[in-house]
Amino acid sequence: MSQEPTFNVDLTNCDREPIHIPGSIQPHGILLALAETDLRIVQVSANTFPSLGRHPRDLLGQPLSALLQPDELAYLRDCLANEQVDENPLYVLTLTIGGGQPFDLIVHRMGGLLILELEPSTQSDQAISLRVYRMVKNGVTVCQRTTTVHEFAQALVGVVRKLTGFDRVMVYQFQPDESGLVIAEEKRDGLDPYLDLRYPASDIPRQARALYLRSWLRLIPDVTYQPVPMQALDPGHPGIPLDMSYAGLRSVSPIHVEYLKNMGATASMSISLIKNGQLWGLVACHHHSGPHYLPYDIRAACEFLGHVVSLQIGGKEASEDAAYTIALQTAQAQLVQHMSVANDVVAGLTRFEPNLLHFIDAGGVAICIEGQCVLLGVTPPEPEVWQLVDWLAQQVADNLFCTDALPRRYPAIAPLKATASGLLAVRLARSRPNYILWFRPEVLQTVSWGGNPEKPVEVTADGAVLSPRRSFEIWKEIVSETSLPWRPSEVAAARDLRRAIIDLVLYKVDELARLNDELTRSNVELDSFAYVASHDLKEPLRGLHNYAHFLIEDYGDKLDDEGIDKLATLIRLTQRMEALIDTLLHYSRVGRAELAQVEVDLNAELADVVNMLEPRLRESGVELRIPRPLPRIRVDQARVKEVFSNLITNAIKYNDKAEKWVEIGYAQLPPGPDDEGEASYVFYVRDNGIGVPEEHQETIFRIFKRLHGREEYGGGVGAGLTIVKKIVERHGGTIWLVSRLGEGATFFFTLARAEVDRQTFGS
Repeated sequence: MSQEPTFNVDLTNCDREPIHIPGSIQPHGILLALAETDLRIVQVSANTFPSLGRHPRDLLGQPLSALLQPDELAYLRDCLANEQVDENPLYVLTLTIGGGQPFDLIVHRMGGLLILELEPSTQSDQAISLRVYRMVKNGVTVCQRTTTVHEFAQALVGVVRKLTGFDRVMVYQFQPDESGLVIAEEKRDGLDPYLDLRYPASDIPRQARALYLRSWLRLIPDVTYQPVPMQALDPGHPGIPLDMSYAGLRSVSPIHVEYLKNMGATASMSISLIKNGQLWGLVACHHHSGPHYLPYDIRAACEFLGHVVSLQIGGKEASEDAAYTIALQTAQAQLVQHMSVANDVVAGLTRFEPNLLHFIDAGGVAICIEGQCVLLGVTPPEPEVWQLVDWLAQQVADNLFCTDALPRRYPAIAPLKATASGLLAVRLARSRPNYILWFRPEVLQTVSWGGNPEKPVEVTADGAVLSPRRSFEIWKEIVSETSLPWRPSEVAAARDLRRAIIDLVLYKVDELARLNDELTRSNVELDSFAYVASHDLKEPLRGLHNYAHFLIEDYGDKLDDEGIDKLATLIRLTQRMEALIDTLLHYSRVGRAELAQVEVDLNAELADVVNMLEPRLRESGVELRIPRPLPRIRVDQARVKEVFSNLITNAIKYNDKAEKWVEIGYAQLPPGPDDEGEASYVFYVRDNGIGVPEEHQETIFRIFKRLHGREEYGGGVGAGLTIVKKIVERHGGTIWLVSRLGEGATFFFTLARAEVDRQTFGS
């Protein structure tokens, strides 16, 4: 019985058309399907009688020996045993059946059946075969010597046209959107050029592309052929309909036949170009002057050529990118070096030459790391960049995002398409929205299509049937909101830079942890040394003080005035030395002792301090101002008193105004992301005293650093502010000074970790 197709085909469902099981073949050959166990014919094409003199019904169920001679059958069995024919059509021999037309026998194994194809033989003689070999070898060499993809493709179409004699040969490259672009063409005079024309993805449906991946060559010698149905011995056989994915005689989709006719083609052939297991493109051959049959040896040469040149495609694309790739790698090495020297990722990427803007060809770049945003070149404004970062963090799961049509993916950027139609973004950390973003401006492009891509089909006059479009005249489209595409080497470079940054940051984290451990150990040892050294120094110092005092008491009447003055100076020096040692001991204890943090009422602690300083306040005539009650916070009770005491004492000492005042207050900070609802405060002690010159506002926190003579402004050893700074930092806070000479000073400090914008407080 005949295998009639049960799938009604039109362009509304051509993506699902089962073109690998058409149930029929092209009439220029004969196809037989055999059970391999006994080589019994179970299916046969309906055109056997004209060529073989045997009706299909007389062949079904018969062993293959009914057609082949014993030596031919033995040779076939030997090939099946020793050659790879699984899904791999292989020429076996040329034979004559019944003394008539010689046939080329091609065999492959598919779906548990042996499929034999018999094509009328036109095998060329040895001289012609050698010429074909030379043409293929020369073609491979010519293609190999090209340096760019377009040169390669142009050389390839010349070789194939010379080998096959088709009127037109093109290289048709698939684009990322699955459309196809003619990148090379060789044709006879008088034909309209198709070079640089683009064809929509619907011209080659997905299942056709899948077949191009499986079967490297496809020939349609006459588009006006009448399909020959297949007939089967058993209509219930599991091999019905027969899978003809690898059969050269497989019948063609009626839609494709009509498409070729609409293009004016009378015959066609395609050779697959496959790169890394993916269909990269096709060598498409069209004939316009009647049927065009190619003998098996020419087709085999073309298929071999397709295999060999496919291996060259990746190399051609890589060679085009080679110089740019080397430049990218050099720039990346320099950026990594800059980051290492700067000890800061953002600084290393932006402050040196070359910087990140010189890395990848882009109009602008944004570095958004830990709340910091640095813009280089032409970019969207910072608020829009942060909105884009939020969108990427929420909507894009991958660490790398690349598009040359950003407004289509992220419509909010459309008003800024002139700056940001293209985006290449890398995410530096999965847990935080840290990104590097490269922007490319809009480039208006004119795309020439082979016919209107919006009308890939046409409705017939009665409106009942869809058919392929009939017009292939050039149709131009202006494409907006797109940028130049990102090259694979640029995407790879961005990915490599991301990896380098992550590796560098991890190294810096490890290095910082090691340094912190060393610093902690060093500080502990230094505090211990200061304590021991200071404690041990006090004993001999007391001895010097006492012996000097004894000398004055016991031998004062025997010494002159100069001797007594020197002993008195020695006593004063030992007293000062003891004060310095006591201060050093106290500073050491501040650094070593554990903080006993409890919730305290700062108003009560401040009242104790003021009560202790009352005599000095009254004697100096200083007005104490406290604009509002202080809050309750968790601190070390004794240490916080020391902070207020030292700062108020300094404010009293360093004031030469007639009307002196000291103000103590605070400001509440807005809650930060890590505050967990706890309030943060900035405290201050302000006076209207002599002030501190700007150049000394950092040095005054150094131990034993005084800006005036020892006896000026009440003397002292110059350690009070150092101790205050130590106490504040042990609470996790910071302290800074705002002052102008002669206009007083304000010491701001926090007693907990807090994000503080110092500009808000005058610095």
